[in-house]
Amino acid sequence: MDTKVRAAKLLTHEATDLKMRGEPFVKEAAQAKLYASEIAREVANEGIQIHGGYGYTKDFPAERFYRDAKLSEIYEGTSEVLRNTIAQRLLDE
Repeated sequence: MDTKVRAAKLLTHEATDLKMRGEPFVKEAAQAKLYASEIAREVANEGIQIHGGYGYTKDFPAERFYRDAKLSEIYEGTSEVLRNTIAQRLLDE
């Protein structure tokens, strides 16, 4: 789980660095958002699995983490829109 989270952070930092240098960054930002949102859901799901049935109850934060992570895949551009953005930028290269 830690490796995937670190990879998401590195993708985000790369996109941020490109923007700060005034270089094109849309593809990298879309990749970072897509990967980070999918990994957040995946890691949150693993957390629920670790907690077993308790992971689904509101007594533990795992339930909220999963709900929030799932929302991140939908909010500010669905994963499908991000995939289209990435594909279009790749075609433009």
